[in-house]
Amino acid sequence: MHLIHRLLLIICLAIALAACQQDEANDRQATADSTADPVQTESEQESVTDIVAQLNDIYAAYNQATLELNPVLATFRGIPDYNDRWANTIGNEYRERNRQLQQSFLEQVQAVGAAAHAENLLPEQDRLSYEIFMLDRGNALRGMDFPGYLMPINQFRNPTNFYAQLGSGQNAQPFNNEQDYRNFIARTNGFAAFIEQAIVNMRSGMQQNLVQPRILMERVLPQLEAHMVENIEDSLFYQPLNNLPDSIPEEARQSLMTDYSNMISQVLIPSITRLHHFIENEYLDAARDTAGMTGLPDGDDWYAHLVATTTSTDLSAEQIHQIGLSEVARIHHGMRQVMQQVGFEGDLQDFFEFTASDPQFIFDSREALLNAFLALREPVDAAAEKLFSVRPQADFEIRAVEAYRERSASSGSYQRPAPNGSRPGIFYANTYDLSARPSWTVGALYLHEAVPGHHFQLALQQELQGLPDFRLFGGTTAYTEGWGLYAESLGKEMGVYEDPYQYYGSLAAELWRAIRLVVDTGLHHKGWSRQQVLDYMYANAPVAEARAVSEAERFMAIPSQALAYKIGQLKIQELRSKAQQALGERFDVKAFHSEVLTSGSLPLNILENKIDRWIAAQ
Repeated sequence: MHLIHRLLLIICLAIALAACQQDEANDRQATADSTADPVQTESEQESVTDIVAQLNDIYAAYNQATLELNPVLATFRGIPDYNDRWANTIGNEYRERNRQLQQSFLEQVQAVGAAAHAENLLPEQDRLSYEIFMLDRGNALRGMDFPGYLMPINQFRNPTNFYAQLGSGQNAQPFNNEQDYRNFIARTNGFAAFIEQAIVNMRSGMQQNLVQPRILMERVLPQLEAHMVENIEDSLFYQPLNNLPDSIPEEARQSLMTDYSNMISQVLIPSITRLHHFIENEYLDAARDTAGMTGLPDGDDWYAHLVATTTSTDLSAEQIHQIGLSEVARIHHGMRQVMQQVGFEGDLQDFFEFTASDPQFIFDSREALLNAFLALREPVDAAAEKLFSVRPQADFEIRAVEAYRERSASSGSYQRPAPNGSRPGIFYANTYDLSARPSWTVGALYLHEAVPGHHFQLALQQELQGLPDFRLFGGTTAYTEGWGLYAESLGKEMGVYEDPYQYYGSLAAELWRAIRLVVDTGLHHKGWSRQQVLDYMYANAPVAEARAVSEAERFMAIPSQALAYKIGQLKIQELRSKAQQALGERFDVKAFHSEVLTSGSLPLNILENKIDRWIAAQ
């Protein structure tokens, strides 16, 4: 009898166990069914295939129309067809054409894809393309309601600086044959027309109280003066003539040099000079004393739109301000732990002063600073193998920021490579005022701009196969800059922060992005002055005056852009934590990074939905 009871018990347990296993299997299948594409008949699959083909045709048409409307975009993609043109993007005719283009293509895509998207029939990448395209076109149209075209120039976004880079012979504009040179001569006529339009628009802005802060326009004047040379051979624009290709015949060389020199002396320099005199003699008197968008008509609504577009979230300016304050406090705590590790005696302000001014942290020369970045290439590349299974084929160079823009430029920036492989990516490091570039900033800045930051993300994005061009070359600032800051946070995993001062540098860089949340919203939501921003920076970060001034004026010039970094980083970190908690031992950091990187730059709300689907499918 005892044996029979034992057998019955074993049988009951076996039945119960089998039932539990079946329930778990059913649950897994239900989860998979809820995230996978619906089962389709052959006819339905053909219909979806046809819809996808139609959408891709519309995306291709949009790309072509965009290149024709914005020819400099084609130049940067290595497409030579429009190298002789410069769009008057701030003129009435252009703006109306652009509005019609955005509206027309939004309606076309919606008509073809809305039903399939609503019924969850589109494959994953096509779903993403539809969602991104519709969101971007809507944002573009809403942005046209605000008169940014009446304030087309400031010290951070100065078209003359951009054009000088383009015409230096060291950038996207090719100078390989006679036609290339003549293309730039023709393009310069378009650029001169743009400058004249800028003056017309700025005068209109003066009448409507839509003007830039005075301090920003004072910074523009020396930028323009750098190009107002008496001897054209001293002009940066003359550099391509110093490197004329040997393949150009002698007779053509003489004619070309004459025409090109006349372009500089009779078109470019006079145009830039007119802009300079207009700003100096007319615009400065009308420029405003306020620093933020609260000083502009409809500035609050304008800033709210910029916040939503930049962050691709529904966070308000006030919420972001509070997040910034919280992050500043958290990072300060981490810095105090570093102080204990290195045995520093004093408070946080004392440590800020020490790290900002002690000679051991100051480079002896500009070359020494560049060499510090170069020294990181090999070890960081090796460390990246542990965290990434995908990386771009394109290479990148490290260059110093050019002298004519270094005073107003940020500490570092990245320019993506030419898609056709003709030009590598460029990591620009600012070597102006070495006292403002302490050695402990090098590690985090390299990770952000180069590997595994912007170079990995931006270069890889345009190498992706099978995506429409608007995804290969477009992007969301919060994703792009959020990835750069997330890349900085990988420094401990990659062995870059073994020196406690380099880790402190990463905290200082992160702190700077947290401060940006506070001061950008302070300027443009709460009405802070430029001095209030500087005071907050000095009180909360180890920053030299040159950088504090440059950054404060950058936030004044490009409202909301500074929010992208921290908001994007926090979202990517949140998604990684979510995946780790959901997958446990099955979590693979390489797979997570691939999932984040291999669909290009995504709005944060779309990225979150994508990662949720990926987690559910594991």
